[in-house]
Amino acid sequence: MPLEIIRDDITKVKADAIVNAANSELQMGGGVCGAIFRAAGAEQLQKACDEIGHCPVGASVFTDSFRLPSQYIIHTVGPIWRGGNEGEEKLLRSCYRNSLELARSLDCASIAFPLISSGIYGYPKEQAKQVAVSEIEKFIQEHEMTVYLVLFN
Repeated sequence: MPLEIIRDDITKVKADAIVNAANSELQMGGGVCGAIFRAAGAEQLQKACDEIGHCPVGASVFTDSFRLPSQYIIHTVGPIWRGGNEGEEKLLRSCYRNSLELARSLDCASIAFPLISSGIYGYPKEQAKQVAVSEIEKFIQEHEMTVYLVLFN
């Protein structure tokens, strides 16, 4: 199945790449970001992120996954919800599209996403899910890849 919505801990999902809902400084944060850093090995992952340095909102970069069952961690920076009239949807769509394209360039056959921006960044969960599903479906219509949307709670 090309798109599967699952309830799980993203750090335990077996996919070629998992996506980290990162901050633009690529620093260990809370929520899913903190869980990914802890599971991967926070010191090693922070060092790899420090070498990259920065990632703009809507963009994606990658690191090795260190102790995770995936091969790569794709870090993407989602928008902070400011009511919906400041380009948040366009930026959120970019997160999914850019992460999927990056995974494709890395020859990944599978990728697992959290619901980007729906935690401390405040994007309404149902709207965030609709954006995710829409962008993922567009991508898999043209490309072979198994995509997991991992919901934690």
